[in-house]
Amino acid sequence: MTDLLVNLYSARLDALGARVADTPATIRRALPPEMHIVTDWVEARFSCYWSSEVAVAMAHQPVGCLVATIDDQLVGFACYDTTARGFFGPTGVDESARGKGIGLALFYHSLKALKDLGFAYAMIGKAGPIDFYANAVGAIPIPTEDEDIYRGMLRTPKVET
Repeated sequence: MTDLLVNLYSARLDALGARVADTPATIRRALPPEMHIVTDWVEARFSCYWSSEVAVAMAHQPVGCLVATIDDQLVGFACYDTTARGFFGPTGVDESARGKGIGLALFYHSLKALKDLGFAYAMIGKAGPIDFYANAVGAIPIPTEDEDIYRGMLRTPKVET
């Protein structure tokens, strides 16, 4: 995985906004009283590490976590400006809701929020689906030598049984 750079003043960001306008989910900023719901949901579906990042995003003012809901049920989330200033992620969509453009809508709204905060560029740390981000907004790899912000991060030891 590699880090990616996104130009927030690219016309591709506006085009992405038009593409996600009809997403079947409501995308909104999470509310602080929802933190336990969102962090529990993220930990159950993704990881405790991502849940920790959600908790940090929820503590920002304004909150740096977006949620996607369908019929008042949480189906996705996205964080920004969490692990580092200007960073997008983590983000995830429930398996049952994938393929409907919800992840793309969360991505767009997160980038728009970063732009509204005054950033000219956003970074995507350890981006998994590089082609997804490149096709969506022209994200480009940031050259590194296997060094990133997560280097040396503490991890939960694996318990052998």
